[in-house]
Amino acid sequence: MTPPSRGVPAVITASTPLPAALHGYEIARLPRKESPHTTAARSRDVAALLPRLALATGSTDLSVADLAVRTLRSAFADFARDHARSSIARCWSTWNGFCSFLVAEEALPGNPMDGVQRPRPVRPAPKPLRGESTTELLLTSVAVARHGARDPWPERDLAVVATLLVCGLRSAELLGLTVGDLAGARGERRLRVCGKGNAERSVPVGDVLDDVLARYLTSRAARFPRRGSLPWDAAMFVDVRGRRMSRDQLQYLVRTAYRAAGVHDRVARGASVHALRHTFATQVVAAGASAVEVMRLLGHQSLTTSQQYVDAGAQELRTAAAGSAGYAVLRRAAGA
Repeated sequence: MTPPSRGVPAVITASTPLPAALHGYEIARLPRKESPHTTAARSRDVAALLPRLALATGSTDLSVADLAVRTLRSAFADFARDHARSSIARCWSTWNGFCSFLVAEEALPGNPMDGVQRPRPVRPAPKPLRGESTTELLLTSVAVARHGARDPWPERDLAVVATLLVCGLRSAELLGLTVGDLAGARGERRLRVCGKGNAERSVPVGDVLDDVLARYLTSRAARFPRRGSLPWDAAMFVDVRGRRMSRDQLQYLVRTAYRAAGVHDRVARGASVHALRHTFATQVVAAGASAVEVMRLLGHQSLTTSQQYVDAGAQELRTAAAGSAGYAVLRRAAGA
């Protein structure tokens, strides 16, 4: 029999110190294979509430027994003073999951989070790029070496923006792509994408995007000739030094592309990289895709999320993108 993980008590009870119980909860969640972003967000939620729980109980030596409705209400009331609705809802979800785990472990008789209020979920409206000419201006601009750039790489920049725009990927999904994730014969190319909760989906790659990616990989081989052929698990998108592109580098690339194209004022506040994903969704809906098809293409975990794009209003969607314009615009911008 395998011994319990280091730092995790064999049995979690009401007297178990809270840090040890939280560690046990993290160990129990390992089979879920959550993304690093999910784990990091949960850690932030835990760290944010612990001092507030200590204040509510008057003690820093917290145990499972301190997780009572009254103390949790007090802690969340304090947390809500300087946090947005979305942050409160996420933190509530984190602690609700932890308390449910403690109930399953029989360390708590019931889930005290049932007595703690949380904000009603408000699903934000889609935020695609505004203006019918925006995507064409963006792709045409990014396909040309930016004047004054320290180390211009237009083939890479176009491949990044185009993949986001015509495949609807999240930032983490794009950054996690490997060379081997692009597979299939010409005309049947697909990208294997690892989404939220490590759920995999297959996204079709049209011939135009296939050509754009091929030009990028050719330019990459010319930039780094000593590295030879790329292994299947090599990062698809890299920085100018050949290292896997980071989230900050991706955001900077996209923001710079907006400004160079003169369309930064057509991007909804807070959207940035995600605006390209929203634009893709509005395009496929305007082209006649159903909520189920949107769900499959974008890797949504809930049909309700996909339905937002269908319900956003036909006129607004047509203004954002006429039909499946992404590939037509990309074809002109890439000179195909």
